[in-house]
Amino acid sequence: MNKKIIVGLSGGVDSAVSSYLIKEGNKNYEVSAIFMQNWDDFIADNKVIKKKCTQTQDWEDALSVANHLNISIKKINFVNEYWQEVFVDFLNKLKSGVTPNPDILCNSVIKFSHFANYVRNELNADYLATGHYARIIFDKDKNSHYLAKCKDEDKDQTYFLCQIEFSILPYLIFPLSDLEKSEVRKIAESINLPNAKKKDSTGICFIGENNFANFISGYLEEKEGNIVNIDNFKVVGKHKGVSFFTLGQRKGLDLGGEKLPSYVVGKDIEKNIVYISNGYENKWLYSNNCLVKNMNWLINDWEINSIVGKEITARFRHRQKDVSVKIDFSEDKKDFFKVVFSKPMKAITPGQYAVFYDGMICLGGGIIFSTDKVDFRCKPNFN
Repeated sequence: MNKKIIVGLSGGVDSAVSSYLIKEGNKNYEVSAIFMQNWDDFIADNKVIKKKCTQTQDWEDALSVANHLNISIKKINFVNEYWQEVFVDFLNKLKSGVTPNPDILCNSVIKFSHFANYVRNELNADYLATGHYARIIFDKDKNSHYLAKCKDEDKDQTYFLCQIEFSILPYLIFPLSDLEKSEVRKIAESINLPNAKKKDSTGICFIGENNFANFISGYLEEKEGNIVNIDNFKVVGKHKGVSFFTLGQRKGLDLGGEKLPSYVVGKDIEKNIVYISNGYENKWLYSNNCLVKNMNWLINDWEINSIVGKEITARFRHRQKDVSVKIDFSEDKKDFFKVVFSKPMKAITPGQYAVFYDGMICLGGGIIFSTDKVDFRCKPNFN
């Protein structure tokens, strides 16, 4: 019996080219595709005003691609799982004052957990392939598979994969690992894929092109409060809810009369205050270290101690250039890691992820809990 490879076909050009490469490069395998529906505008708690996601069009595009490539495809529904385990978590974290990253949670909980389990257990597939820009490498000496950066570092998505399980790596295939995005487009056009010129999706799926604050206001209660300048404690404006703001934010403050641009540097949930400071280089935007929790390692347990205290690199947001850091176990909080930056870093945001690298290898990542300027409730540290 031939081994089976299931390709996650989303309707986008990346997964379409991945499907083509998998089929062409694995003639002795049984190749088929799955389209995941993770969001439904019309059951989203009856709060949808207008269409945001493109799931219907994406399914039609995926179906066209599958037909063009002559591979079978079926749709599976993870709407309830996504709602309960990703979207509700997203809202709860916003309410607590931090800035969550639902794309990372979607990868770890939906795509590479629920979906991967379905592929392996229900369909008895040997491998799962997706259109992510990442690489799986095998180290013979350590007899282990590792997640690594792809060729196109501008498109590299290892940041978004930092929370997937280490144990699943041997079963994953990323066909785009050695391709630049421009090459992917050329392949799509050369084989006349029906979605060859389709634009890349941007932003969070369930928000789409909509304004973030407008969308979130449909799910979170507005509560007017003060915007306070942290340098002189003067009230400089009003806001409709601290949950609508994130550290480092400049747009949407609606502040007039300031000579220098204003940035959000902290939030106090209990007092319902948004703190700002003026100037791109103001001291409140920068921190020297942070605490990380919920660390997910993508290396063997016996390798972790060799990372502690060693100079490695980190990213604190997607497409950020790697920065030199050192990590150590926190003396104050159990199961936390203290990350010390080689130079002050701007707008390190609680709720977002710190992802660590040793060269090309992604070591894993965890949630930023606090910095030396902002505590876990996103209230500025005045000390």
